[in-house]
Amino acid sequence: MRVLLVGAGPMGREWLRALVDRDDVEVVGLVDLDGSAARAALDHHGLTAVPVGATIGSLVDGARPDCVVDVTAPAAHYPVTMSALSLGLPVLGEKPLAATLAEALELVAAAEVHGRLFMVSQSRRYEPYAASFRALAAGVGPVGILTAAMYRGPRFGGFRDEMDHPLLLDMSVHAFDAARWFLDADPVGVYCEEFNPDWSWYRGAAAASAVFEMTGGARFLYNGSWCSDGHETSWNGEWRASGAAGSVLWDGDGPPAGDPYAVPPDREPGEPGIRGALAEFLAALRTGATPTGECHDNLMTLAMVHAAVESARERRHVRVADVLQAAHGEACRRATGPVLDRLRSWTRLPPPVS
Repeated sequence: MRVLLVGAGPMGREWLRALVDRDDVEVVGLVDLDGSAARAALDHHGLTAVPVGATIGSLVDGARPDCVVDVTAPAAHYPVTMSALSLGLPVLGEKPLAATLAEALELVAAAEVHGRLFMVSQSRRYEPYAASFRALAAGVGPVGILTAAMYRGPRFGGFRDEMDHPLLLDMSVHAFDAARWFLDADPVGVYCEEFNPDWSWYRGAAAASAVFEMTGGARFLYNGSWCSDGHETSWNGEWRASGAAGSVLWDGDGPPAGDPYAVPPDREPGEPGIRGALAEFLAALRTGATPTGECHDNLMTLAMVHAAVESARERRHVRVADVLQAAHGEACRRATGPVLDRLRSWTRLPPPVS
């Protein structure tokens, strides 16, 4: 599979390493506004003949890629993915699906218009014991209460330090997506508060608490902070599922507490993190199967995030359907041509996989 990688930052280099390590992948180009960074990343892996460019369009004719892997900052997800889809290229993108929910809806419509796969890498679903926790939680179900706590103190620098909602937009999306997967449910409504402790090194709010009502009646409770040094949790957070037949605990790293590793019937153990997402994307391209993180499904994860942001901003309970409807109106005002026609054709939100 001939892959065009977009993004040569720290995460882009992680993805490049994952691509290079596969025998069934050939990296045929690297796109980045910083050409020297792109060249250095390729040269590190001995890919001295692989071209670099500032746009997908500048490389696509010579590189002849089969697909695009987008590892840019969130603000670039919309233009990069729209460009790739319009050129007929399937896309595997880093989370979030887009910087705004309106942009996300446009991209989902564009994927339908161009008939190409657009998958979002929700890498936490591929952690070795996440599937075990999901299976064991189903065994004590129906789960009525799911809780997640994530406390870390990373010093990233760069765009995250300047974001308005760094925790909710850039990190909580992982936990929100995992909650949907663990519960096999979607968000109905949310009450969320976010704040920034005095000692925080972020400009925007680096801590948040949220209570989600999910389809089926379960509640998902989330507490998180990106400015909490000492006794840090796993990057995956710490989880508890409470159901009719008992509870399951998971520290985010090892096996769920008190239970051996259990392989759920719907997924065999595979590669972890971004490597698992990449493997599923490539398999989907070859087989036509619908992968985890396909854009129609992932749209509800992003809606969950933006509903939490709106709730925190307005200090009120927010219905996810209302957030989706408002974003759809904005997307229709922004879009043109076939993408606008497709947006207007949807009879419900989120739209089903076409």
